[in-house]
Amino acid sequence: MRTRQEAIEACLSLPGAFEDYPFDDGNWSCMRHGSNRKIFALIFEREGRIWMSVKNEPGWGDFWRREFASVVPAYHMNKLHWSSIILDGSVPEDVIEKMLRDSYDLTAPKRVKKYADDF
Repeated sequence: MRTRQEAIEACLSLPGAFEDYPFDDGNWSCMRHGSNRKIFALIFEREGRIWMSVKNEPGWGDFWRREFASVVPAYHMNKLHWSSIILDGSVPEDVIEKMLRDSYDLTAPKRVKKYADDF
């Protein structure tokens, strides 16, 4: 995955995902959940490359950053909970897909727990 369109298509393959451009800058593609409108990925061009920022558990973010030079603290986001993947071909597709799915799951609507006395 190296292009903006490939990143967008990967995001749109997730259930209920949609593409949004809420900023006055067309460089920022926001990928959102349809149900709660939360952003699970930001796709943008920076320094001549396409970047994708995704949410991660703090421990996983640290792990991916140690493993791949092209995974860095997220640009313009909370550095503890978000990482940016520079789509330069150095991060394997399956790793990018896992990070994207994790972000999607972390931002998904919370399920209400049912308790026995609720029935």
